[in-house]
Amino acid sequence: MYREFYGLTDKPFNIVPNPGLLYESHKHRQALTYLQYGFSENIGFILFTGEIGTGKTTLLKRLLNEVDARVDVAVVFNTNVSADELLRLILLEFEIEGAGLDKSRNLDLLNDHLVQVFSQGRRCLLVIDEAQNLSSDALEEVRLLSNLQTDTHPLLQIILAGQPELRDVIRSPGLEQLAQRVAINYHLDPLNRNEVGEYIRYRLAMAGVQDKELFTEQAIDRIHAHTRGIPRSINIMCNAALVYGYADSLAIVGEDVIGQIIADKIGVEVQPYVDSATSGRNGNGSHAEGESQRMAVIEARVAKLVSMVDWQAGQIDGVLRKGADTLLDSMRSMLDEERKRSERLLGKCVILYQENKALREQLGNGSGRNAGVANDASDEVLLNATSDHVDRKKKSFLDWLLG
Repeated sequence: MYREFYGLTDKPFNIVPNPGLLYESHKHRQALTYLQYGFSENIGFILFTGEIGTGKTTLLKRLLNEVDARVDVAVVFNTNVSADELLRLILLEFEIEGAGLDKSRNLDLLNDHLVQVFSQGRRCLLVIDEAQNLSSDALEEVRLLSNLQTDTHPLLQIILAGQPELRDVIRSPGLEQLAQRVAINYHLDPLNRNEVGEYIRYRLAMAGVQDKELFTEQAIDRIHAHTRGIPRSINIMCNAALVYGYADSLAIVGEDVIGQIIADKIGVEVQPYVDSATSGRNGNGSHAEGESQRMAVIEARVAKLVSMVDWQAGQIDGVLRKGADTLLDSMRSMLDEERKRSERLLGKCVILYQENKALREQLGNGSGRNAGVANDASDEVLLNATSDHVDRKKKSFLDWLLG
């Protein structure tokens, strides 16, 4: 709709997490560095938190895109489950067959799988998104899974990702041992004012806008103030701003457009997370605060659904790619076996030919020599025919494989 009007090649402010459009602010680069370091060093436990919409899922997808085929990855985002259900979900995501209601058996299945993967020189990575929803029992189950290790290496690497309250949950009484297991802890903060401007210009540039400003500095000021620097909320507001600008034939989006969007209640104002351990309670919550909290809850649910759909799409793509690679490897293996079998057959023919020729040369009479000459010619014809047959069979198999 507005793309042609503003000279865009794509929608610049899509809210679906896309690693290819990751704006690498200092905070995001630092977060990605922590994640990459923890993964490359096979550090057992990583805690990654951030407010709703700050880009946690995008960064995790970016990390997983860098993972090679030697790593088995399981991603769990349905976290409103019991400890036993969580274990079964992990088995399902690792494609381990035989999961049932017997917890001991499920643990044995997981341990056997981890040991087998480790013995093959590979690794297992478990990512639990929206981990702030896990119960204390489920988090304790996660801690117990981190005990699965060799004398020197963890068999299972775990990334816990979630909203800021996850830090409070892990610090709560009874989970001290889990908190002690966290080797890397990074919290992703929202963007500051300068980063919001850079973010908007970056997304527009990725969509084809070159050498021109579509948002005034005053408009960006209002966007930053209203969204608190949350990238997903910035996307919602900027997308609405381009629609409004197109409707009014505005070449540049100004502060008045952003004011109109705010008045029309488009875009969600996300309040920064406040640590419950340090926040005061005066009991005088206003209706506006309650409405803001309600909207934040709704956005959290929408964000979770978006993440779930996106993860599932990534999992399906991965399975399809894995299936195609497996089929191609199988076809190559079949071709190699057929080639070896054909070469063995040709070798046997050559040996038989040489043995028959040697036997005929032992015949001493003239008629035997004459017969040997005839037999030599016959054997040459047979050998050539056999070789041609083998070549045709190899070519036929190759044509079938490639066709």
